[in-house]
Amino acid sequence: MDTEVLISGAGPAGLVLAADLARRGVRHRIVERSERGFPGSRGAGIQPRTLEAFDDLGLMPGYLAEAGPCPPVQTWEGAERLRTWDLVERGEPTPAVPYPETRMLPQWRTVELLYARLEELGGQVEFSTELTGFDQDEDGVTATLRHADGSTESVRARYLVGTDGSRSTVRRALGTPFTRTPVDARPVLLADFMVEGIDRDHWHMWPTAPGGMIALRPLEGVETFQLIAGFNDTAHEPDPERDATPEALTRLLAERTGLPGLRVGEVRWSSAFRANAAMAERFRTGRVLLAGDAAHIHAPAGGQGLNTGVQDAYNLGWKLEAVLRGAPGTVLDSYDTERVPVAAHVLSLSTRQNAADRAAGSGLTPRGSETLQLNIAYRESPLTQERRRQVPEDGLHAGDRAPDAPCHDVAGAPVRLFDAFRGPHFTLLDLTGQAPGLPSAARMRTCRVGGPEADLVDTDGHAKSAYGTGLFVIRPDGYVGLATDDPADVREYVGWLRP
Repeated sequence: MDTEVLISGAGPAGLVLAADLARRGVRHRIVERSERGFPGSRGAGIQPRTLEAFDDLGLMPGYLAEAGPCPPVQTWEGAERLRTWDLVERGEPTPAVPYPETRMLPQWRTVELLYARLEELGGQVEFSTELTGFDQDEDGVTATLRHADGSTESVRARYLVGTDGSRSTVRRALGTPFTRTPVDARPVLLADFMVEGIDRDHWHMWPTAPGGMIALRPLEGVETFQLIAGFNDTAHEPDPERDATPEALTRLLAERTGLPGLRVGEVRWSSAFRANAAMAERFRTGRVLLAGDAAHIHAPAGGQGLNTGVQDAYNLGWKLEAVLRGAPGTVLDSYDTERVPVAAHVLSLSTRQNAADRAAGSGLTPRGSETLQLNIAYRESPLTQERRRQVPEDGLHAGDRAPDAPCHDVAGAPVRLFDAFRGPHFTLLDLTGQAPGLPSAARMRTCRVGGPEADLVDTDGHAKSAYGTGLFVIRPDGYVGLATDDPADVREYVGWLRP
């Protein structure tokens, strides 16, 4: 084989997968047909569950240094300010949830940070390289790549992952059904541009502007604003090249906002779309898998699309490594089993949110806690085993997200559970304080909280409060795979991890 995993598409999903494989030592290639990737701000909202994935991948210091909170919304009617309100739920960090709020950063900058992290881990994106076709057999995939100079290359890989967007070449070559459903027939124009004459402290919105809603959001880390302009005329076809020039945007703002003194400068990116929803019938066909927009597309309301794609990749990386190193095929089968229902649920959520926004008069409505993706769980997964004798009805179950908790190590230094979980390994979390003869396995770290052989001290009882008593095997993607009282169950569960 030329490589173990070939990834087609270097958007957020593909980059997260490549970074995860790189830190696992899995040979891979990631190709991207564009010269440098996505240039716009779309997909700026990063939800708390995705922030936890970024934390695990070592991305957070750089990300938090540049990202900001979602700004308060300032609603206008013409030149008159009406009210200020929060689009997202505000929250303070808790012991179990260190990242309680959505953070905002233009998508292009998130992608750049992922490029840099991939390179730190020893990987790189092959730009101006397009996957044009492939064949698969029982042992692998043979793909054809076309380079910028017109030359072609044949690549043999164990697995191919299509993260190549909503018009995915990989998905189309597979013939996987992907029916698009219109969510809103009204077109939307997006643009990242310079504008003066309005403050950068708010997300400014004119929900009942003549011709359609219009909004201006200051972008983090740069001087530009993001324009969102809807058109009530469903027959209108906005043309980014024609309608997103400085002159055209000056006219649009004057017509819809009534604000004097708005001065439009350079336009750095523009696009147009109509909200659609679609999901692939399956995310795995033999040795070819789909993730991100290649597997599902969402209405933009609620900020779910990019985040769901990142979670696809976070779910998939450790499973690819496992089967490549000898784990049974059922481990990789679970990717489809786990992610298809999640994608369907999130797609329904974003569609409902879009309908709520439209019913509210073309403006945005507050986003609830469901959009944070912290409640996504895999309780019905074949990789989930709940074997405790007493399971709290309203508490943590196997298959749920593994909560964080502040602790101290035996020397008294502060350590969080997420610090113990961080990395490409499973974690055996012992909260019994007395479990003897705990099993060991390749790619599994044992962390005893309390007891005579403690690795960590549950200083204020937050770990106990979050988990209860028992033995918990935490998957590399931060979910509880096994919850039990018996060490023998752990030996059985992790048997396939042994070298």
